[in-house]
Amino acid sequence: MRIQLLGPVRAWRNGAEVALGPPKQRAVLALLASRVNDVVGVESIVDALWGCDMPQTAVNGVHTYVSGLRRALEPGRPRGAAGSVLTSEPGGYCLRLDPADVDAALFTRVHGDARRLRGEGAAEEALRLYERALSLWRGEAYAGVPGPFAAMGRTRLRDLRLTAVEEWAAGLLEAGRPAEPVAELTGAVADEPLREKLRWLLILALYRSGRQAQALRVYEETRRLLSTELGIEPGAELRSLHRRILSGQPEQPDRPEPGEVPGDHRPAAPRNPFHDVPRPFQLPPLARGFTGRVMELALLEKMLDEETAHHAATTPVAVVDGAGGVGKTALVLELAHRLVDRYPDGALYVDLRATGQRSRPLSAAEALAQLLGGLGVDASRLPAETAARATLYRSLLHGRRMLVVLDDADSADQLRPLIPRGTSCVLVTGRRRLAGLAARDGAHLVTVGPLADEASARLLVGLSGGRLDGQDRATARLVALCGGLPLALRVVADGLAARPEVPLGVLVDQYTEEGGRLDRLMVHDDAAASMRCVFETSYAALPADAARMFRYLGLHRGPFTARTAATLAATDRVATGRLLSVLVSHHLLQEEAGHQYRFHPLVGAYAAECALREPPAHRQEALDRLRTGSVDPYPWLLSGDGGWQNICAAAL
Repeated sequence: MRIQLLGPVRAWRNGAEVALGPPKQRAVLALLASRVNDVVGVESIVDALWGCDMPQTAVNGVHTYVSGLRRALEPGRPRGAAGSVLTSEPGGYCLRLDPADVDAALFTRVHGDARRLRGEGAAEEALRLYERALSLWRGEAYAGVPGPFAAMGRTRLRDLRLTAVEEWAAGLLEAGRPAEPVAELTGAVADEPLREKLRWLLILALYRSGRQAQALRVYEETRRLLSTELGIEPGAELRSLHRRILSGQPEQPDRPEPGEVPGDHRPAAPRNPFHDVPRPFQLPPLARGFTGRVMELALLEKMLDEETAHHAATTPVAVVDGAGGVGKTALVLELAHRLVDRYPDGALYVDLRATGQRSRPLSAAEALAQLLGGLGVDASRLPAETAARATLYRSLLHGRRMLVVLDDADSADQLRPLIPRGTSCVLVTGRRRLAGLAARDGAHLVTVGPLADEASARLLVGLSGGRLDGQDRATARLVALCGGLPLALRVVADGLAARPEVPLGVLVDQYTEEGGRLDRLMVHDDAAASMRCVFETSYAALPADAARMFRYLGLHRGPFTARTAATLAATDRVATGRLLSVLVSHHLLQEEAGHQYRFHPLVGAYAAECALREPPAHRQEALDRLRTGSVDPYPWLLSGDGGWQNICAAAL
């Protein structure tokens, strides 16, 4: 079996082309082939094919497309027999092939080998491999395939191809063969007109081929385009090359100095990649007393290392999500400080303010303005349009190794323009699980839960100013109160340390008494350190129907099922499932084995407060429905056949 992704999606079996069926069926094959030998979940396939516009029949559609692909790829397979090429796995499907039989995977491998040989000085062997890699292309990647995944994959692979063209052309220039890459570079410039490195190479190739006038025309075209589209002048490398052509200075040596080509990845003498701008290092300081998270840190490092090793031209993106107060920012900053030495061009940081107490979330354009400012772009030179800012941002980071930390993200749409292409790394935090960013953009998602009791105790004891030294029983009571949320633990520790004159037992009793628990887990004049305010911002981000469900669930203290939730809120089965999923994705509810749900203890206390926002009569009706057992006697409550008010009236 051989599969082509670098052009129209096609497949061959024993040398004969396979009819792959309708476009979306080919899209399923393209997605599975792009992740060959990995299990791809059904939800990820749905999101990759339809994004936000998924129909009600999307899941059934996926199963239909998979069945069609199995018939096409394994025509001799007995009906009902398990597939050997396209296999069913728990939760999804897997295409089992040698990666060398998928042209995109082969291109990535050969390109990586070419880069390695070039770095080792084996120029001729490297050029042969670059030519082999580029020969695999048969047109635009994923041509004719619909869906968000194909659109993003098309862009990623095009960028990787252009990188290979640049490196191949630079190798030919070093080898004294300037005429050979001119045609390929001309086509690449037409595909990506704002990519300065391509234009630099084309101008140099023309100049060295004796076509000085044409080289100058390309430079002038470049200057006009950058001025018109982005409001900027060409970079220093292009301007320097232009001056040399005009002055008639002797040509450079055939082998440019390392780092001379814009974005050259070979080792270079230390220099400021953004000219006169200091190397940015914007990471906030680490949280005092950080503890635990050993598994999460190891998992994130492993993910990023593997992404960098296997996809050298792809920017690895890791998104850490979790409940408010669970310590997402502290974890990501700890990771960022560990990784920063791997990114010699600096570190950028932006607070996207999705859950800010006093301000709205940043738009992508506003975030790009901050990022470009960190890269030395004066505010007066910022393009007005978001797309132009994103283009300038990616151009400045192209070929650089930069760490970008985006804290408190609101949505995938807010993030996408902020993700550069190439050798940088992006770390993100957010309270919502951004499944679309994983399906469409290949981001790695890691959900962070509460700290274990042992780590919670270490954090509490370490920050309490010695007040809990040797006080195991008091520590255990306070750990149980906080439920493993680092923010709550820090608030309690600060309260203990700030009141040394009050006996420890009195303070512990005050913190752990049942009533008004959230009133004690706050710092006056700092809403960001108030557990109630932290939960309030998550609640405020809910759609109205999910917020209503949250309020009704606040009437129930213990674990509950979807049926219990439907009874309390008087919603049908489909709506109940959807609303519970929304609450889980916002980390205001925990889903457990056996289709059970429960609140974190502190979130449950907040939900109980929110329940009081419902009119007393509505609360009483909900509790009456629960007490009378209307779930079992009246299963049609979950069927969606009419309003619950009419059903209850009929039952009475």
